[in-house]
Amino acid sequence: MNETEKVIVLGKGSLAIKVAEYFLNSPDYNLTQIVPSMPEPIWQPSFTKWARENDVKIIESGHYKDLPSVKGDTWDIDLAVSVTYNRIIKEWFIKKCKKIINIHNGPLPKYRGVSPINWALKNNESSHGVTIHEITPGIDDGPIISQVNFSIFPEIDEVEDVYYRCLNFGWELFKQTVPNLNKIKPQPQDEDKATYYDLSKNELLGERRDFTREKSKTNLVKH
Repeated sequence: MNETEKVIVLGKGSLAIKVAEYFLNSPDYNLTQIVPSMPEPIWQPSFTKWARENDVKIIESGHYKDLPSVKGDTWDIDLAVSVTYNRIIKEWFIKKCKKIINIHNGPLPKYRGVSPINWALKNNESSHGVTIHEITPGIDDGPIISQVNFSIFPEIDEVEDVYYRCLNFGWELFKQTVPNLNKIKPQPQDEDKATYYDLSKNELLGERRDFTREKSKTNLVKH
């Protein structure tokens, strides 16, 4: 790599922080700003707090449309990375980025959309995965750059167990992938194997709706 690549990170939580920290500490990259998912979840480490402590510029609105110069001719970002970012990324922004990728907590093309971990446990899957893929105008349907799969155990695993497993596997996958990002040829997803879940289906998750079965039951009683 001859020149430092300009990078932005969009998202929330501990993995977004690790990803941003990776770029901040690498001589090959220039982390120009972060776009946090707003409001930030109180049960996860604060991405904005980390950014302030490390003098990284923050887009306080949490929306990529508010990035400086993003709608002008001077916009110059080499790589954008989404890590559980809570907004759908529109085609105009995708076209603005030389490369834009997402870390998805599911084994694409299966489990596109929301709550992939919850649905995998609900469906009694014996394996799950994390996928790094190019972002396209569709939902989680972009070409796959890299993927890791691992065992899960629906009879004993809670959603939070698999979630933290995804964080660990996702972080290792990211570290292995990024140094080779410009060498890897992304592979199209097999549409015949694709599954998709949106928010409207979350009420069908039952005891898998929350981080633990106990919390899910408690919340069901409240409602």
